[in-house]
Amino acid sequence: MLISRRFLPPLPWLSAFESVARLGSVTEAAAELDLTQGAVSRQIQKLEELLELQLFHRERRKLVVTPAGRTYASQIQASISAIANATLALKSNPDGGLLELAILPAFGTHWLAPRLPAFLAKHPGVTINLATRIVPFDFGHANFHAAIHYGKDDWPGTHSLKLMEEEVLPVISPDLCEGGDLTLQRLTQVPQMQLATRAGGWKLWFERQGLEDALAPGIEFDQFATMLKAAVFGAGAALMPRYLVENELADGSLITLKGAEMTGIGAYYLVWPESLDDHPPVVAFRHWISSFIDELAH
Repeated sequence: MLISRRFLPPLPWLSAFESVARLGSVTEAAAELDLTQGAVSRQIQKLEELLELQLFHRERRKLVVTPAGRTYASQIQASISAIANATLALKSNPDGGLLELAILPAFGTHWLAPRLPAFLAKHPGVTINLATRIVPFDFGHANFHAAIHYGKDDWPGTHSLKLMEEEVLPVISPDLCEGGDLTLQRLTQVPQMQLATRAGGWKLWFERQGLEDALAPGIEFDQFATMLKAAVFGAGAALMPRYLVENELADGSLITLKGAEMTGIGAYYLVWPESLDDHPPVVAFRHWISSFIDELAH
């Protein structure tokens, strides 16, 4: 949300105020800013008139910052430092910068993390920070430049790049099949574990197999990794993306339904705020990950 410009004082006024509050002297502030003492005093006066608030007590020829002024000064100092740092970073690294990326735990751990060294080698000027988020959030109130999102392409105020459909298959510990093959009937008899963000996944999967009223609710999880471990130890059946269970299927700790086709129940997207379309780290990451779309689709 944009704040009215009337709450944004001119930077010279803020610079004069911050300098006097920090140095405790109009004379020293004037020397630092390469202005006359009168110019510094006038800028502070204009700021006080705008704020309708006294920022300094005038004691003879000295200015003593008020408690309210001291609090305001600390915030202005942080903002001026942020502007200076951003300017320095842009000047020294115009094609790089910081990318704060929200990721999904399983996708981040199993697909993205192993490939990040290649991205960083190709874009040495970009610094990337990762943090887990499993549901959409408001970019306007979060410190992220982009996110890996699962679901539908319906995130307000963003642009997106579709990465892949999430195709799942049922897996189960062979111990729950007593040494036999997994069948549709057996899947209806064991607890069907599900992810909180994939509610309705089993219902959709069974409908696509031509079965209704086949649900046997099981434990609900908030992450694939925990559900995968529970499936290996026999807590029930789980619907899992193949890229997360390839090792377990290969070593036999999990089995799946023979001949079953993977079923798409949602998709992964890279999303970013419309305002950051041209942010260099977002552009770099978007172009880089788009080169894997064919790989992700298979």
